[in-house]
Amino acid sequence: MPPVHVGCSGWVYRDWRGAFYPEGCPQSRWLPAYAERFATVELNSTFYRLARPAAVARWVEQTPPGFLFAAKASRYLTHMKRLTDLSRGVERYYDSIAPLVESGKLGPVIWQLPENFHRDDERLASALEAVAARPPGRHAFEFRHESWFVPEVEALLRDHGVALVIGDTPQRPFQADWLTAGFTLVRFHHGSRGRRGNYSDAELRAWARRLRGWRRKVEVFAYFNNDWEAFAPRNAERLRELVG
Repeated sequence: MPPVHVGCSGWVYRDWRGAFYPEGCPQSRWLPAYAERFATVELNSTFYRLARPAAVARWVEQTPPGFLFAAKASRYLTHMKRLTDLSRGVERYYDSIAPLVESGKLGPVIWQLPENFHRDDERLASALEAVAARPPGRHAFEFRHESWFVPEVEALLRDHGVALVIGDTPQRPFQADWLTAGFTLVRFHHGSRGRRGNYSDAELRAWARRLRGWRRKVEVFAYFNNDWEAFAPRNAERLRELVG
């Protein structure tokens, strides 16, 4: 049966000190400490700036064999270029994370589009072709405008073997749950029933049932982005326990 990988969106959060990381654990040791509890993490920093290969190489060294990094694509490509003229930008992005690629620790690359980016099938098709031209890898697109959730876009993703990012937040109730590739990826942004964005146990149990159903068909990646008050690691550990 395909695996379910559960982790958090990042590992450097000050309010995790004491709540998740032991008191006295220096920030330079947070990734190894995180990797003792989880086998995957989502890289948010690669969204804001190109990574330095030397820093990426340290991430590889600080994590055990089999650990996977889901890396967010650069916002320069998604928010500024808006998926146009990607060839050079994609090349620079992959050069910056080369140690992940070479180590086999690169999981899916997440392409998060801005909320004001409306559906454009031609531009999406061109982007899918551009990312397919890279060395073999996995890609997932997160759409944040309602116009994208139509059968034509689902077919485009499926034709290219690219996954839909299933983003869970009350702000986007139109989110679909298409399975369009050999894996799927869920980003847990904000719980609906727990306090202050925490996920309630009932919500996590419902999601665990969905993930167990999906894993019969595809590999599953799931990341919690509700980092405040250390909700993310607690929710992630509970979901992993429930999935089994």
